[in-house]
Amino acid sequence: MKINKIQAALLLSSVLIIGLIAIACGTSMGSSSSGTTSGSMGMATVSISDPATCAGPDGPYAHVYITITDVQANVSSTAGDDDSGWKDLTPGLSSNPKQIDLLGQANNQCFLATLGDAQQLQAGKYQQIRLILADNSASIANNLCTGSANCVVLSADNSVHTLLLSSESKTGLKIPSGQIAQGGFNIAAGQTMDLNIDFNTCTSIVREGNGKYRLKPVLHAGEVSATSTSINGVVLDKLTGKAVDGQVLVALEQKDASGIDRIVMSTMAGADGTFVFCPIPAGMYDVVIVGVNADGVAYQPSIITGVTNGQTTGNVTLWPGTVGTQGTATFSGTVTSQNSSNAGTVTDVELSALETDAGSGLTFTIPLLPTAQQSSATLAVETASAMTCPTGTDCVDYSMALPAGGPYIGTYSSSGATPTLGSPLATYVIDGQAVVPSSGGLADCMPSELKSQSYALSTVFTVSVQTLSFTQCQ
Repeated sequence: MKINKIQAALLLSSVLIIGLIAIACGTSMGSSSSGTTSGSMGMATVSISDPATCAGPDGPYAHVYITITDVQANVSSTAGDDDSGWKDLTPGLSSNPKQIDLLGQANNQCFLATLGDAQQLQAGKYQQIRLILADNSASIANNLCTGSANCVVLSADNSVHTLLLSSESKTGLKIPSGQIAQGGFNIAAGQTMDLNIDFNTCTSIVREGNGKYRLKPVLHAGEVSATSTSINGVVLDKLTGKAVDGQVLVALEQKDASGIDRIVMSTMAGADGTFVFCPIPAGMYDVVIVGVNADGVAYQPSIITGVTNGQTTGNVTLWPGTVGTQGTATFSGTVTSQNSSNAGTVTDVELSALETDAGSGLTFTIPLLPTAQQSSATLAVETASAMTCPTGTDCVDYSMALPAGGPYIGTYSSSGATPTLGSPLATYVIDGQAVVPSSGGLADCMPSELKSQSYALSTVFTVSVQTLSFTQCQ
C-alpha cells in the first residue's frame, strides 16, 4: 500500500520514540545562523511513540503521562538555554498542550500521537532538539493525572504519582548532537523530512529514596523515511520450537565512537514471539535478545549482527541456560560521586553490562534479564547522601541479574541467521556513564564513563563488582 505524507507522519515506533518532525521558523533566520542556507526552505513534521517495555501488567507502570507544550531545534551544538537560535517546531502546542501516555496503545503499528502539522523550516543541519513539558502546576484540559500535568500510574494498585521535573518545563528535555543519528537532523530545501526521537521511558524514570518519582530523560533521535524503516523478527524457544512462555526483551544496538554496541531502542516480544522496531533511522544495527521463561530459567543471549532498515531477522532461537542459578548470574556493587572539592554530590549513572566476543572482538551491551525487579534493558541509578557512603561521597548500591551463559552470535542473512556459541560462560564488564541530573544526557564527572574489571564466570555466579568512583562531578 502506498503511504502518503499524512499517513507517514502518523507512523511512529513501538519503542518509545518521539518522532519529532516539525520545525517552525520564519524567514528571519538568515545566513548568519551556523549550518543554514539563506533562502532555502524545507518542511518537517513531529510525532511520538513508545514500545511498552516496562508497561503493566508485568512491569511497575501501567501508564506514564507527559504533557508536551513545545518542540524546538537549534543548528548549534553548543547553544545554551537562552540562545536566540532555538526555533519553534510545534507552534500550536503552546496554547493547546498534548498529554500523551508513553505506554499507551499506538494508533497504528508505530505512532502514539502526532504533535503538529508539517511546518516550514530553514534548510540546514539541526544539532540540538529539546522537548518542553508543562509545569506540574499547569491547568491541563482532560487531565489524566491527579493534581499534576505529568505522572506515573503504578500497575500494582493504579495509584497516581506526580512525575517530578527539574528544568524540563523551562529549558526542555535536551537531545544533543551525540544522541542524534549522523550528529544532526538535516532539513533539505524543498523536501519534507521526518525526525524520530526515541524516548526510553523505562530508563527515564527514577524512584527516589523518599518514594517519589522523577523524570531522568534518556533520548535519542534520527531522521527516518516513510518506508522501509522497520526491523522485525520472531523469537522462539530452542526446546519447544514455539514462542517463549515468559518474557523476552529485544534490544536494537549500534556502535558508539569507541566501537561498543549501545542500546538505542528496546521492546518486549509479543506472546507469539514477534517483535518490531519502527520507524528507525537509516543505518546498520545489531539485535540482542534475552529472556526468562515461566519457570524463571534465563536464556542465553542471541545476537544477530548487520541488520539494516526494512529487513527481518526471521526466526531467532533462544537456548535455555544451564549454568548459574537457573541460568542467571548476579552482579552487585556501589557507585560513588563527589565534586571537585571532594565533597559528595548527586549524579545520575546508567549502568550497562558489556560482553566482548572473543572470536570477532565485537563488544555488545547485554540487556538486563526481564524480571519483575528489572523493567528496562539497562539500570538507571542516582547517587545520594547516606551514612553508609565513603567519606566525601554520595553513593548508591545496585544489583543486576544477567544471563550466566555466553551469547549465540550470527550474521544477518536473508535466508535466516545461524547463531553459534562462542564461550559457554559469560564474561562481563560493568560500565557506568554519568550524566547531569535532568539534563537530557549531558555528561557529568571527569571522566564521565567508568568500567569495572572484567569478570569471567566459572563456578561462582554471584559477583561483587569493584566500586565505580566518579569524581569532579557538577
